[in-house]
Amino acid sequence: MRCGIFSDVHSNLEALETVIHAFKNERIDRYFFVGDAVGYGPNPHECIEIIKGLQGVCIAGNHDWATVEKLDMRYFNPMAKEAIRWTRLKTSREDMAFLDKLELTFIGDELILVHGTRQEPSFFHYLMDEIQAKEMFGIMEKDLAFVGHSHIPGVFIKKKSSIRYLTCGDIQLEPGCRYIVNVGSVGQPRDGNPMASYCVYDTEAGIVSIKRINYDIESTQKKILQVGLPVFLAARLEAGR
Repeated sequence: MRCGIFSDVHSNLEALETVIHAFKNERIDRYFFVGDAVGYGPNPHECIEIIKGLQGVCIAGNHDWATVEKLDMRYFNPMAKEAIRWTRLKTSREDMAFLDKLELTFIGDELILVHGTRQEPSFFHYLMDEIQAKEMFGIMEKDLAFVGHSHIPGVFIKKKSSIRYLTCGDIQLEPGCRYIVNVGSVGQPRDGNPMASYCVYDTEAGIVSIKRINYDIESTQKKILQVGLPVFLAARLEAGR
């Protein structure tokens, strides 16, 4: 089975449509969404509709929960707060119902999904270093986990007592190893690369691939400015920060 795994769309329709087209070319059998359909960008409703249409497994991100008032706004910086308030005005009752039903984690036969970390998922911690990875490895129900939230793609690999980190490319899964894969962000990358990030997991070959693709950043930027969202939210897309 070929799995398409993606996260942090953040209402960026151009990026999402480009990634979905890439997934179609990858002959994806099943989709997994790791949270944050909304926030920051200008097309929350359209992005939710596309994600729903994939009929895959979806979990909640912090912006999803904040939009439906399940997460305290004190968690967010001023620009994120402004975008969340704007998003609440632009989402339908059906959109809100979809976001409200999203769970914080998914535990499947082979993998788990969580937006931030497996430890205290409702706090949406950022998984950024080996110390945090070691803690998560200690409580993971499966050997393979997919996360998002930091908008920085990469893979923590645990073999016996050692943990190493890889930033991109194809990872061949090995028996006796455990993996935490950050699939990066579709709609707002923050690793200095503005290309949309997504992941393909081939269960038969045992290969996890983090991939990047260009999308129409300029169109998204124009729409962000047209709807009155903060200028910085448009500018950061080009910088990938």
